[in-house]
Amino acid sequence: MSDGQLVQIVDAAFADAACRSGEWLVCRAGCTQCCIGPFPINQLDAARLRQGLFELEALDSERASRVRQRARASVLRLAADFPGDPATGILDEDVSSERRFASFANEEPCPALDPGTGRCDLYQARPMTCRVFGPPLRSEEGLGHCELCYHGASPEQISDCELSADPDDLEARLVHDLEQTTGIRGDTIIAFCLDSCPPASITHNPSMP
Repeated sequence: MSDGQLVQIVDAAFADAACRSGEWLVCRAGCTQCCIGPFPINQLDAARLRQGLFELEALDSERASRVRQRARASVLRLAADFPGDPATGILDEDVSSERRFASFANEEPCPALDPGTGRCDLYQARPMTCRVFGPPLRSEEGLGHCELCYHGASPEQISDCELSADPDDLEARLVHDLEQTTGIRGDTIIAFCLDSCPPASITHNPSMP
């Protein structure tokens, strides 16, 4: 199994949940509700984003350059208070750092977000958190969804729209394999991931599963 197959599984599950949700799911191109404030991404997400930036550079170097500039500016703003190692961009995993992250940079826009269009410049390579955001999704806290969606829906109707994105936990296996291959372990955030991505000199990232 590969990351490409994981993306297909998750995107198909989202499409199914969106179909069941109908007009309750108001996510649309240009809505940036989920693009403000950093969130942890794993090494598989990071590899996919870097590959996406390489590919964008080959297609539209100016657009890719703007992504890089936004990432660099974001890292400069965030480094001093980053709850992890600002040299590597890896988040610390202790309880204190996790608490700090909960209130960290909540107004910081994602560097992949084009502020002029409200669209993601790396949409096809976006992390799994982005791919599943919107429909009801179950976590340790229960069933949650985007606060802009499902207005007027009953708890039962919301439950009927639940997204089951990766029931076989393929992502965890792919992350483990990638970390074993690269020796790089731990979560990061999009700004540090993109800022550490060298200019494209290849068209394929050999670390991608």
